[in-house]
Amino acid sequence: MYSLSSRLLISVSVLLLLFFGVTIAVLDSAFTEAGEQARRDILDGHLVALLAAAEPDDNAELALPARLGEPRFGQIGSGLYGELRNDSGVIIWRSKSVLGLNIPGDVVPELGNQLFTRGSLMDDTPLLTLSLAVDWEFDDGSSKSYVFKVAESLDSFNAQVAEFRGQLFGWFGAVAATMLLAFSFLLRGLMKPLRKIEAEIGEIEMGHRVSLSNQFPTELTGVARNMNLLIESERARSDRYRHTLDNLAHSLKTPLAGMRALLGGKRSQDFGERLNDQIDRMDEIVRYQLRKPAAVAAENLVLQSVQVENEVERLIDGLRKVYHEKAPQFDVSIDRGMQFRGDTGDFLELAGNLLDNACKWCEQRVRISVVPSIGGQAIASGMVLSVSDDGPGIPQDAADALLQRGMRLDESTPGHGIGLAVVKDIAHSYGGQLSIQKSKLGGAEITVSIPPVATTQQTA
Repeated sequence: MYSLSSRLLISVSVLLLLFFGVTIAVLDSAFTEAGEQARRDILDGHLVALLAAAEPDDNAELALPARLGEPRFGQIGSGLYGELRNDSGVIIWRSKSVLGLNIPGDVVPELGNQLFTRGSLMDDTPLLTLSLAVDWEFDDGSSKSYVFKVAESLDSFNAQVAEFRGQLFGWFGAVAATMLLAFSFLLRGLMKPLRKIEAEIGEIEMGHRVSLSNQFPTELTGVARNMNLLIESERARSDRYRHTLDNLAHSLKTPLAGMRALLGGKRSQDFGERLNDQIDRMDEIVRYQLRKPAAVAAENLVLQSVQVENEVERLIDGLRKVYHEKAPQFDVSIDRGMQFRGDTGDFLELAGNLLDNACKWCEQRVRISVVPSIGGQAIASGMVLSVSDDGPGIPQDAADALLQRGMRLDESTPGHGIGLAVVKDIAHSYGGQLSIQKSKLGGAEITVSIPPVATTQQTA
């Protein structure tokens, strides 16, 4: 039952069983009713024939000829029976076919009316009986009441109904089997895109593909798109962690070289202070680079919606405590309800590094602006994050070096160092860009543009 195909086949089988069951019941009822009506019409014809053949005899009683137009009345056990009774219930005439049998006659119809009844012979043979009560007027002007009765065995009729039911079940069973077989072949074709997704995911796991193709039905396009987003996000996350370790190793080279020089040279009076400075610097670098645990990658495989306003407020509250002596003033401009589609830690890295650098270099004012960047057919809006300050700014040559592909600023440089490199890597992992301009406040303005989610998908 874990197979989707099996579930669909079982569901369709149950529906066919219910539908064909109701259809068989309706057809069986219609056939039975039509057959009974035909039997009644036939009995009515036989009754009219008996009425036409009846003639008064010499004793002023009705009599029927020995030979009737219907030969079955004269054949013993033919299944067709006739009988004539007077108003006292005395049998005046019986057909030869009734020999040794007794036709039930307990119920007498009203005068001039016909009455259909069901009964059975002594051997439990089912009968359909038609009775008619008439007032017969003789030539001398007298009249008497008589009851004409014809009956027919229902054995042949029941056999026809049973045969019809057998054919009905046979034909509908064959139709149901054919439909299920055709549906199984159709289902096999309909499930082909799912098997294709499974095969392409296997190729991605083996390293033969980088993403899912875009040749899927409309119903699976969203699945393939989100899967590509997930794959690309995890690939970018893995690259980012590798770059983080590379940055850490590269960043520790300079402090280690300084410590080696201090230990190998002549120890001055401020040796301990200078050595502690290098150790503190290494500790800061390690804590900064490793504060993003790799466990987050395994726990947050699905891109989430981050409430931008709430996270920015938390960052600003923390920075006010860190830079309480400088007491920077924050100008915040965020669209109401603004959301970032991605990892919460990534957004905190983006906004946190930019705000920290701005607070570190500002004179007093820091401005942050977050607005959406919406594409034509985007499934989630992008983001334009801008942070500016009134500090000294960033030299143009340093900005150019930072924006060159594959280039990073020296991570030992105070201020806009490794934090901007991380911001650039995160922005690129979301298909975004980082730009540096001169702020209207007089310092630097750093803008991170993240495009809508739909524009970042890639196909093989």
